Amino acid sequence: MTTQAQQSVDRTTIGILFMLAFCTFAPMMDALAKATPAEVPVPQILAFRFAIQVAILMPLAAILGHSQKVTLGDLVRHVARAAALLAATGCFFTALRYMPIADAISIFFVEPFVLILMGAVFLGEPVGWRRLSACAVGFGGALLVIRPSFSDLGLVAFLPLVTAALFAIYMLMTRAMARRLHPLVLQGHTALAATVLIVPPLLLMEGTGNALFDPIRPQGLAIWTLVGVGVVATISHLFLTYALRLAPAGTIAPLQYLEIVGATVIGYFAFGDFPTPLTWVGIAVIVASGLYVFERERRLELRAKTPPPPV
Repeated sequence: MTTQAQQSVDRTTIGILFMLAFCTFAPMMDALAKATPAEVPVPQILAFRFAIQVAILMPLAAILGHSQKVTLGDLVRHVARAAALLAATGCFFTALRYMPIADAISIFFVEPFVLILMGAVFLGEPVGWRRLSACAVGFGGALLVIRPSFSDLGLVAFLPLVTAALFAIYMLMTRAMARRLHPLVLQGHTALAATVLIVPPLLLMEGTGNALFDPIRPQGLAIWTLVGVGVVATISHLFLTYALRLAPAGTIAPLQYLEIVGATVIGYFAFGDFPTPLTWVGIAVIVASGLYVFERERRLELRAKTPPPPV
């Protein structure tokens, strides 16, 4: 094996390790959000999550020499991207207050299917009948997971599905910006925009008694969970960022489904939640459909890169 080939294998291996670390840390953030006392409004959790991310990433980007000038167009895109991520995270954290972590994450994993459909509608990307069929099957699996929760929770059970749609919008905007901006800069500025969007409403609603927006002075457990959400979110997304930089997306994307395993383990030991048999069937359908889509994308990418045979 040549030195260059060996370096490529080593980078991919490290990228896979980063992805496995992300799948371990990401459910911890969700568990901390779920463990935050109910009297703390979800927007306050979001404020801590993004403000701590800014406090960590912006100095880190400057120290590593990755600070970049932000144009007016970039500023608008950062705000739009932050609004989508803020809404997606808010919906998901709200769902976690009522649903098991594994159920919510499993439903969220229809996001690749939503992204495919949005790419076809808004970007004109070609989508064949095989991928459309996989998307339909994946959505069917999500409904199997949603059905037991819907009977107990009502429309709240659909919040992870809304999260998937909003996160797909966020990913479409990320595609356009990631080619020009370093990941630390991209995440840092988006977190800053999200903080600017969420903090003023909290300040305006302070003392109003509004259950959704009136912030409280955190004490005891709330302090640890709020700080933990911000720190763990930052660390996990750094793992994901560097995983994507070191390894091909087609290699590490299927590994993200291991997040369901981590969520199930944490949910069981921390909250006594365990998926029902019908939920497991839905999870299996979602994962199988997603893996098929990833494999289909990988084959199409390889076919596009293969040079035509000589005449």
